[in-house]
Amino acid sequence: MQVFKYLSIIFLSTILISCGSNAKQRKSDFSLSTNAKKGNIFLNETLEIKLKNKKNHIIDSVSFIMDGQKIEESTPLSDVKLGKHNIEATVYYNNEKQVTSTSITILNNEAPKIYTYNIVNEYPHDITSYTQGIEFFNNNLYESTGQYKESKLRELDYKTGNIIKNIDLADEYFGEGLTILDDKIYQLTWREGTGFVYDVNTFDKISSFKYGNSKEGWGLCNNDTTIYKSDGTENIWLLDPNTLVEQSYIQVYTNKGKIVGINEMEWINGKIYANRYQKDGVAIINPNNGAVIGVIDFSSLKEKVTQHQKLDVLNGIAYNPETNTIFVTGKRWDKLFEVEIVEN
Repeated sequence: MQVFKYLSIIFLSTILISCGSNAKQRKSDFSLSTNAKKGNIFLNETLEIKLKNKKNHIIDSVSFIMDGQKIEESTPLSDVKLGKHNIEATVYYNNEKQVTSTSITILNNEAPKIYTYNIVNEYPHDITSYTQGIEFFNNNLYESTGQYKESKLRELDYKTGNIIKNIDLADEYFGEGLTILDDKIYQLTWREGTGFVYDVNTFDKISSFKYGNSKEGWGLCNNDTTIYKSDGTENIWLLDPNTLVEQSYIQVYTNKGKIVGINEMEWINGKIYANRYQKDGVAIINPNNGAVIGVIDFSSLKEKVTQHQKLDVLNGIAYNPETNTIFVTGKRWDKLFEVEIVEN
């Protein structure tokens, strides 16, 4: 009897597991298709959605949702963000409901313009600084540097390279990008999931903050009302400057595909200028939809600094409103370049 009892329990458990598995694996009676070729469609095209009714149910109603917003079977893609999007259809039939989905990738409809540069001035830069972010405030340059046990926050006289203020981060932090808003400096760390807020005048630490869905800290910039944060992927996150909560994000795409490694950033005349890690160029990004509208080729700039064993990649871009010019440097570069951008 005892053996029979155990066999009964095992048999019942198997039935329950099987039933549960079948319930989870039940396929939808509906599916979606679109006119996106291989899943890709361009900005300003019209998205066409078709619902396939596999069992010819009598459908009462269907609603389509993309990114939480209701769309129609035929929807112009004019005022949308680029990148991957999920399309979901909710189908009501015979007092039942089923949900089915598909995904598309929206690409920019134009190739980015190519720009190059002219050097206006050269200034000294600390050759030991592993530059992660630079930004101007009141005509002085602020810099965040990286590497464990080497990370710093500095205020510099950019013309001489002299250090006005300096604080060292604790050894366990790897400094990343920074931005300045409302007399506060916001500085990221790399993999520690923590950012710091300082008084711009005293360098006193005011507070710290944690990241949300962005797992790493790379670059920061702002447009006076929103802070933009990169995390090394194609995503740029929009943060509320009061709470530092990630409210939304844009995905950086060209007419060919996504652009990853978005790093140090600067807000310049309504656009985001972004270094790409391990690349010799800067992407000019439309902050409304993530489109790369231009690329600045700085590939020859690294040759103009002192060549040494620890020399690393281009990184560091800042706009000085006092001179209306752009400044760029790199990791362990001994020069800061003031440049003007020209179309190729």
